[in-house]
Amino acid sequence: MITQIKFHFPPKKCLQAVQWMLLTAGKPLDFHAILKTAYFADKRMLNEYWRPIFGATYRAMNYGPVPLEIYEMLKCEPYWLSELDLQDYPWKRVGHQVELIDSSRRDEILNPSHIAAYDMAILEKEFERSLGMTFNERTEETHLLDWVRGTERPNELMAYEDMIDDNHPIKEEIIKNLLSEGLFLVL
Repeated sequence: MITQIKFHFPPKKCLQAVQWMLLTAGKPLDFHAILKTAYFADKRMLNEYWRPIFGATYRAMNYGPVPLEIYEMLKCEPYWLSELDLQDYPWKRVGHQVELIDSSRRDEILNPSHIAAYDMAILEKEFERSLGMTFNERTEETHLLDWVRGTERPNELMAYEDMIDDNHPIKEEIIKNLLSEGLFLVL
């Protein structure tokens, strides 16, 4: 059963996270590495602190969960530019990779103002984890029960309650809390 836990996606936080990943890597990154970092970070944060970092809408796609809003931003979709008060993204898309084109604000990028310290700590760990895996390893690591359940839905949308570990001692309490407060959380 899907209970429809939803969050307000924070585009400025996402922008800063992608910039940070690109600057930290020091090279163009493929979409897969960035998208799986977001998934790993959201899932870990959800299980440890009862909320995700990004709160994106996840779709169960062939190569694993895809946070749709982040995917749109990586593809340089213009919709998010108005939300960000930008004329263009600080990266360019090259096929299925993105490359940082504006690193002039290096200190600001490395110390993002829209990402809390505890979010950043988890993001750093999951980014390192994601980069340490091959494409196939990341894909395999993300084809878990939450992804499987998502593939079984007509719209292939994943549910946050499925991302909470089944053996979590207070899973039902977390779900109840997020159902009542998810849309009101500031991520």
